[in-house]
Amino acid sequence: MRDAYVVGAGQSDFGSFPDESYRSLFETAFDAAVDSVAGGIDTDDFDEAVVGTLGVGGRQLGLSGPAVTEHVGLHGVPTTRVENACAASGYAVRQAVQAVKSGMADVVLAGGVEVMTDASGDATKYWLGVSGETEWERLSGTTFAGVYAQMASAHMAEHGTTHEQLSHVAVKNHAHGADNPHAHLGFTCSLEDAMDAPVVADPLNLYHCCPTTDGAATAIVVSEDVVDQYADEALRVAGVGAASDRVGLFQRDSYVNVPASADAAATAYEMAGFGPEDLDFAEVHDCFAIAELMAYEDLGLCEPGESGAFVADGRSDYGGEVVVNTSGGLKSKGHPIGATGAGQVVEAFKQLTGQAGERQVEGATRGLTHNVGGSGGAAVVHAFEREEVGA
Repeated sequence: MRDAYVVGAGQSDFGSFPDESYRSLFETAFDAAVDSVAGGIDTDDFDEAVVGTLGVGGRQLGLSGPAVTEHVGLHGVPTTRVENACAASGYAVRQAVQAVKSGMADVVLAGGVEVMTDASGDATKYWLGVSGETEWERLSGTTFAGVYAQMASAHMAEHGTTHEQLSHVAVKNHAHGADNPHAHLGFTCSLEDAMDAPVVADPLNLYHCCPTTDGAATAIVVSEDVVDQYADEALRVAGVGAASDRVGLFQRDSYVNVPASADAAATAYEMAGFGPEDLDFAEVHDCFAIAELMAYEDLGLCEPGESGAFVADGRSDYGGEVVVNTSGGLKSKGHPIGATGAGQVVEAFKQLTGQAGERQVEGATRGLTHNVGGSGGAAVVHAFEREEVGA
C-alpha cells in the first residue's frame, strides 16, 4: 500500500457561536486547511471527502457531508458522512487514509463539524446520551458524566488514584489551552480551583469535565505519488489503528480502562514501527479527567495504575516524558463532537511543522492522536512522523 501524508490542516475557533452555522464553521476550517498547504491546492484537486458529525440537535442528518462540501466548492466530489459518536472525525481521517493507501484517491479531505450550544441542556444531554448504550444507560437516566464517574470511582478503588491527581489533568490542560487562540476555555486554573469546583457526578467536578462546544476541523490527506506537489515537509501517517467494544460500560469486564483504545494503539504502533517511548507529544481524548488518565495507561505511556502519579509528577507536561494535549485537549480546547478527532490532527500538523507557537514542543518529530467514541465503544489512533518529501 502507498504511504499517506497530511499536507494541510485547519480549524475554526472552538466555542459558542450563535451567529455561525455548521456550514460556515466548516468553511472556516476548510479555508484554514487550504491556506496551510505550503505548495497551494485547488478545489479541483480533491478526489473524495469524508465528514464526521453526530448531528446534535437533529440538523441536516441526511446528506450533511455533501451539505458542507458543496458549500465550500467541492462540487461533484463524492462525500461520505461518518458517525461514530465522539470518534466521528477520527474515523473520517482513517477513512481518508484508507482511500489514499488503497489507490482509490490521491487527495482526500477529512473533517468534522458540530454545533452544540444552541440546544437546551436537556436536549444536549439527550444527544450526548445516544452515544452510550441507549436501552440500559440513557433511558435509565445515566448521563455521560455519570458513566465516567463510575470509571473514576473504580480507578480510585483499584489503583489509589486521588481527587488531586484528577485535578492535575485540568490544571495542565488549561495551562496549554491558555496558549491556544482557538480554545473554548482558554484560561488557566489553579489546583485549588480544580479541586474545589462544584460536583457534577461524584467524584467528578466541573473542572474534570469538558465543555459542549461548536466548531469544525479539517485535514488534507494525500498519497506518496503527489505529496511533493504540495509540500517539502509533511506528516507521514506512520500508523493507524481502530477498534470497537461493547457500547455499554456495564457490559465490559473492567471499568478502569478502555480496551478499544489499547487495541487501536497496538495496531497503530505495529504499523508505525515505533512505540510510546518514541513519541514527543500525544493528543488524547480527555472528555473527562479520568479519560486522560486511562488513556496514558491504554496507550502505553505508563503502566496500569501509574497514571495519577504520571500527571502529578509532570511527566505528561513540557519537560516531561511526553507532552499530552498541547492544544488544551477537550477539557480546555473544547469538544465539538464531530470535529474533535480532526481537531487533534490539526494540532499534530502544527506541532510537526513547527507552527504551534507558544505550545511548540521543541524538536518534535513524532506524535499521536487518540479519539474515543462514547465511553469506549469505538477508538481510533493515528501515529504521525515528520518527513522531508520535496525534491
